Formats: sequence, C-alpha cells, structure tokens
Amino acid sequence: MKKPGVNGRKALAVGRGTTVQAGLRGSLDRAEIELVEASGGQEGLRAFYAERPDVILLDRELPDGDGLEVLARIRELSDVPVLVLAERDEETDRVRALRGGADDCVTKPIGGEEMIARIEAMLRRARSEEPPTVLDDDFVRLDRTTHRLEVLGTEVKLTPTEFRMLAAFAERPGQVLGHGRLLDLVWGDGVREKDEVKLYVSYLRRKLGDAAQVDPVETVRGVGYRYRPRRVG
Repeated sequence: MKKPGVNGRKALAVGRGTTVQAGLRGSLDRAEIELVEASGGQEGLRAFYAERPDVILLDRELPDGDGLEVLARIRELSDVPVLVLAERDEETDRVRALRGGADDCVTKPIGGEEMIARIEAMLRRARSEEPPTVLDDDFVRLDRTTHRLEVLGTEVKLTPTEFRMLAAFAERPGQVLGHGRLLDLVWGDGVREKDEVKLYVSYLRRKLGDAAQVDPVETVRGVGYRYRPRRVG
C-alpha cells in the first residue's frame, strides 16, 4: 500500500549522484514533495514496488547497471513520470532515454529549482492526461485501480502489457491502430519490432477468445488492428 507523502506526492531518486546537487533536497521540501532515495537499480526497483512514487528521478549510469534497463522494467509495470539524468550532454543518450520511455531527460548537474519545475510539469501532464479509471462497454470492463478485467462478466487475468494494450483498444473503439501507434500507446516508444506487437495481440486475442468465444480485435491487413466490442449471439 502506498505510504502517504507530504501532500500525497512522493519522488523516488535512483542513483548515487541524483540528489547530490546543492539545493535539491531543500527545493523538494519547499515544494512539499517527499523524497525516497535508492543508490542503485535493484534497490530502486524494490523501492518502486514498495513506495509507489508519483515521479522518479533516474540516473542514466548506475553503480550496478544501466539506468535504461531499470527504466524498461518500470515501463513494463507503470506509466509513472520518469526524469532521466544523463552524465554527458549527447543527443544520442537523450534520444535513447526518451525512446525508452522517459518523460524528460536532462544533463547533470541541474539546479534544484529547475529540477522542481520539470517535476511539476511532468506531474501536471500526468494529471491532465489521466484516463478514466474504469472502461466499460458491451464486451469488457477494465478497472485501472485494481488492474481487474471482466469479459462478459468473467474475470480474466492479463499481464501489465496485455492490460495496457486492451485499454488502448477499448479507449478507441472502431479506430484502426497501426503498429507504430500501438508501440507508442503500449510501450511508449517506436523502436521495438512490429513482431512484438503481433505477439502481444495474439496473446490478448487468445485470452479474450477463451473467455467469450469471440474475438473483438480485427486485423486490418497492411494497416494494423481495430477493436469492435460486441456481445455473443
């Protein structure tokens, strides 16, 4: 269960150098954001599971691995805003971080007030883009709060990636979603292979079909997929 932070906002900083910059801790205190720190990737993932932060500050280079690997693991489970801090001012590193699912990427050192401004901007975007908690149509009922899916009244277990994919379809009934659009909606990047989209669509179809003997995801040959919810018979 998420522990209440100051004003309900909590930041997780992952990396030895993330919060060392002068004034950052004081800036966080003034912004009423509780700070949780982890020195490495594994410790950071444990803190992510336990603390459920509202925003993550992630060093690109960690003492026990690559920060982008930690980012990939976080993105499998959550859309929490992530700010990546890079050691070098190189476009390639920034592009990799953003394509890997980061909401923002800056080069260290960064001043405390600028850090807070970027955190506040990410939190505002997250609030403004927050989708409905429950999606309900004639075929499925998805509850994002409990991560629960019912298909025609029968509960079906989905992985986090499958859940995000079905939510992407259910929010856009009748729309054709191409592979690139699904990569962006489900994984937050466009650098994965099309085969990965096909694989997860097949997983999703199998689970929906097993529950209701009907497939609401149609293949639009050469373009992508379309979701058309409908009742059996």
